[in-house]
Amino acid sequence: MPITQQDIELIERVIYKNGDDIAISMGRSFERLEEKIESVESRLYGRIADLEDKLEYRIDDK
Repeated sequence: MPITQQDIELIERVIYKNGDDIAISMGRSFERLEEKIESVESRLYGRIADLEDKLEYRIDDK
């Protein structure tokens, strides 16, 4: 069953009526994504710092 012009117009109306809700939802999703990225960055920096400490410890032992 192909999509008709009327179907497209109905979809556009639903999106238009719910535009604010969609925008808020997308904004919150981006905020959560940003938080996850920051968390991963923090863990990576922590692990890199641990590696640097271990390398310095081993260099000092020699």
